[in-house]
Amino acid sequence: MIFLKTDDEIELLRQSNLLVGKTLAEVAKLIKPGVTTLELDKVAEEFIRDNGAIPTFKGYPSPYGGSFPGTLCTSVNSQVVHGIPNNIPLQDGDIVSVDCGTLLNGFCGDSAYTFCVGEVKPEIRKLLKVTKESLYLWIQNAVHGKRLGDIGYTIQTHCESNSYGVVRELCGHGLGRRMHEDPSVPNYGKRGTGSRFREGMVIAIEPMITLGNREVVFESDNWTCRTADYSPAAHIEHDVAITANGPDILSSFDSIEKAIKQNINLEEI
Repeated sequence: MIFLKTDDEIELLRQSNLLVGKTLAEVAKLIKPGVTTLELDKVAEEFIRDNGAIPTFKGYPSPYGGSFPGTLCTSVNSQVVHGIPNNIPLQDGDIVSVDCGTLLNGFCGDSAYTFCVGEVKPEIRKLLKVTKESLYLWIQNAVHGKRLGDIGYTIQTHCESNSYGVVRELCGHGLGRRMHEDPSVPNYGKRGTGSRFREGMVIAIEPMITLGNREVVFESDNWTCRTADYSPAAHIEHDVAITANGPDILSSFDSIEKAIKQNINLEEI
């Protein structure tokens, strides 16, 4: 069931999402070769709680057993999403997707950004660039009356025209009082299919794109999803409200990208 949000509820969702962006900016300040994702996770949890919110990922249940242990999902190189923070230091040339969720004033925020650690290969930087382009293509087309399949087709075509794989097993989702609500929001599709967008819908749009084959596998921890061929993967996410005036981006990358510019160990996408 799709829950349509009031204007007041959308503003509460915006506040939670802006906190996610600020949290990711705090993380971005610390990313460098040698830092561990577990260290980043600790900083994120403290920042979220200091701002009166709850990290929604921590303790999130898995249908396969075992709740998620971290505040962040930190997915490195061939890991697509849901990587568990650990004590393995990041290395020069890595990419790391950092996904973060918050619960503030009863509403959820959920956003992700993939960072370049040190000097990253040009072909991987291009993957991140195209993935980011696909996110904004998605958003531009997220208007009242269009169907999910129409936009999924647009994203799929854009990424596959660059010879990239579009992950099928995971997708975006609705967002509200719960982190995962209807509808499912795939990054692929057929024109004229899927639910129509309606005013008041709030959705998390998150392209998951691979440099190689689109097939993925799940690690034995029941969380980490990686590419089957170990090729690099990119993941980026905004939360968007469908309004009478077009798509309204509730999350923000502004503070994240400011932190990237100020961190000599990070490269801009």
